[in-house]
Amino acid sequence: MSALWIGLLLGIGGFALDRAVGALLRGTFDEQLGSTLNSMLASAEVGPDGEVRFGRALADQRFFEPYSGLYWQVVTTGQPPFRSRSLWDRRLGIGARTPALEPRAYTYAAEGFAGDPVRVVERDAVLPASATIFRFQVAQTTRSLDDQVHRLRRTLYLSLGVLGAGLFALAIVQTTYGLKPLRGVRRAIAAIRSGEAKRVPEAFPPEVLPLVTELNALLDHAEEQAEEARRHAGNLAHALKTPMSVLLNEARGGAADLPLSVEAQLATMRRHVDHHLARARALGRRSASSARAEVWHALEGVARAVERMHADRDAVIDLAGDHALVFRGERQDLEEMLGNLLDNAVKYGGGRVFVTVSAEPGPVVKLAIEDDGAGIPEARREELFARGARLDTGQPGTGLGLSIVRDVAEIYGGSVEMGESEDLGGLMVTLRLPGAGYADSTSPCASASRTARAGSPERRNRDGGPSDANSR
Repeated sequence: MSALWIGLLLGIGGFALDRAVGALLRGTFDEQLGSTLNSMLASAEVGPDGEVRFGRALADQRFFEPYSGLYWQVVTTGQPPFRSRSLWDRRLGIGARTPALEPRAYTYAAEGFAGDPVRVVERDAVLPASATIFRFQVAQTTRSLDDQVHRLRRTLYLSLGVLGAGLFALAIVQTTYGLKPLRGVRRAIAAIRSGEAKRVPEAFPPEVLPLVTELNALLDHAEEQAEEARRHAGNLAHALKTPMSVLLNEARGGAADLPLSVEAQLATMRRHVDHHLARARALGRRSASSARAEVWHALEGVARAVERMHADRDAVIDLAGDHALVFRGERQDLEEMLGNLLDNAVKYGGGRVFVTVSAEPGPVVKLAIEDDGAGIPEARREELFARGARLDTGQPGTGLGLSIVRDVAEIYGGSVEMGESEDLGGLMVTLRLPGAGYADSTSPCASASRTARAGSPERRNRDGGPSDANSR
């Protein structure tokens, strides 16, 4: 491909240069003829018999040598042509142009003598003391001009040919030696695929080293994902091993409460499966670096769903904060985390929830979820992040909500922590996630009524005490 482009560009450049220099030489040739014509006009005068004569002879000696290739002629109607000695017994053609007094000269190519082409410059003029229109002509054979163009063209094409050969050779050298490190990278990758090596060695030139570094980083990332998958498979197998052993022993022993045992152990197995599936989904989506989700849109949708789900508790979820923040991750994962947190806040609180969306340096998206429940003692807050942990067994649930939220948040490089709500008096869960800046424009989907509710002090400090029990 490089050879094709080199040949194409050299061909175009050579053609353009040939045309330009050829036109320059022909222009110089015509200018010399025009200068000779002007000298003729300056020295011409009319004799006593009305014929043209020159007050001084033209300087070029070729005008006096027969058939020298440089000629002049003056013609008019009714008189024999006045010719240079170099024409001898020949004459120049008058041309097809009608005699006319014009301020410029005309230049054209014509057939000379014995097929020898000539360039002719002519001009019509009226001399002093005469009313006759005379046509002055200067002609010169183009043999010398054609020889110059030919020599120039030969030199030009020879030079471009040498240049092209050099560029072709350079392209071959570059392909052979310049790309040699890339062939080394290919062999190193083949060695990794065959199991002979684990990483690409970094003994490469500086131009290729960034590629090697990125390849090794990609291998590290793939190894981390494989190790994560093996760890999850082992954890899941270990978690399911105990319930399965219990079920097997109960079945062999013919226990009277076998149905209850089966139900309890299956619920345990379901919790473990749900937990590991959530982590696997988040890990799989994390690799999609282009994934983006507008926080406010996802938050509004989850809030409406949770309010409908807990309509019997008169649940109210107020939202406030920045409408244009964007989460750097999948919207499904964001909605899963928000769904667990808002469901817990309504379920274990008094039904009143307040959510604030804000930005922190990093960029980081911060979501503060506050409820009006009884809160949780600081010493027991960390317990709720363990799988299956529940402080209030009177409420339905699997005890995996906060554990899944923390796992998914940490997979994205975020965090979740618990505190105390100053406004509502209950628990405040703070979720921090990686941000991706701001959306292009604030969507009209951001509910004005919901924002107004969130900004209303009387809604944030709703009358009525907290619920008697609050646990996750």
